[in-house]
Amino acid sequence: MRILHTSDWHLGKNIEGFSRMDEQEMFLNDFVNIVKEKNVDMIIISGDVYDSPNPPARAEKMFYDTLKKISSEGERLTLVIAGNHDNPERLVAAGPLARDHGIIMLGTPKSYVEKGEYGKHRVVDSGEGFVEVEIKGERAVVLTVPYPSEKRLNEVLYDVMEEEEERVKTYGERIKTLFDSLSEKYRDDTINIAVSHLFAMGSEEAGSERNIQLGGSYIVDGGCFPEKAQYVALGHIHKPQIVPGTGKRVRYSGSPLHYSKKEINFTKKCFIIDIKAREEYNLEEVELKVYKPIEIWKCQSIEEAITMCEKNKDRDCWVYLEITTDRYLREDEIKQMKAFKKDILEIVPIIKNEDREEIDINSFSEKSFEEIFREFYIKERSVEPQQELMELLLKILQEETHETH
Repeated sequence: MRILHTSDWHLGKNIEGFSRMDEQEMFLNDFVNIVKEKNVDMIIISGDVYDSPNPPARAEKMFYDTLKKISSEGERLTLVIAGNHDNPERLVAAGPLARDHGIIMLGTPKSYVEKGEYGKHRVVDSGEGFVEVEIKGERAVVLTVPYPSEKRLNEVLYDVMEEEEERVKTYGERIKTLFDSLSEKYRDDTINIAVSHLFAMGSEEAGSERNIQLGGSYIVDGGCFPEKAQYVALGHIHKPQIVPGTGKRVRYSGSPLHYSKKEINFTKKCFIIDIKAREEYNLEEVELKVYKPIEIWKCQSIEEAITMCEKNKDRDCWVYLEITTDRYLREDEIKQMKAFKKDILEIVPIIKNEDREEIDINSFSEKSFEEIFREFYIKERSVEPQQELMELLLKILQEETHETH
């Protein structure tokens, strides 16, 4: 069986207020071609299909159009689970209609799918947290654990944990209890895999993932995953990697695009796994394109920054601009840079030889509100506040003062 593992599409995502959907659409078009060219039997999407529980209509249309194309009228099976960004109910709402296209959608750890035909393949057995599928005469048992929040985990473990002392186990121990229980469905004559969306200890975060753990309590150890699983397809971490301490069985496929400047130094991928019952899998890493790179421009002066923006005004890239300077940027200089380069995400002045002292609260009585706010704004942002902002604040202050008198 040939399986493609991907995750964390985050359809509808913005970067500093700028939409990434044009890039996402280009990725999805390429993804459809990858699925076809690599002759994939089953696609696993390990959560965070969308970037928010209420995705834009365009993002939903892109997702459904892609599912339809990769299914090729039910020739391939697709398994989708919800991540922490997804609304489980909304994600699986189209499940009944998707069945004819060979698409299985699961929202929570308690979800289960009906047995029967899915496109040109079959679900031969299922229950809460697992599904057994038959594809071209081969069978695979897939343990399915969509994003397990504390509440959802407690719900699914209610019948598993009989003794009261079990209820005080850590989050990771309870995840292990769940996987241990579900792994009883594995057999020697089936391909045995698992799919989930969570944070495994030792994994390298890339910076743009929204943490799903509180105070470290939502982190699981590599030892919690089922030992009999030949492959575990994870989502949540945006950097492609193997979970430490699991050999090569447990992997994050990562996100398809660079979603923050902390992600730009590693290659985006999806994984293709060739796997048979009782055998180790063979892995092919498919590198994904960078459609619009995120770049960090480091300039040694304001003049150099303006020149660089003008010189590169026609290049299609996102830009974080860092400017070393001995003074604060003027508003007209910022406007000039942005007029040349429309896709500047942030301008950060680095003031050299500047003693940035804390604001002396005792001196407030000697200064006007405008002076105090201006000093605070410069300290926090390293730029002068816009004149429009100052005028608005002063207007509000005057109205408040007038009302109190």
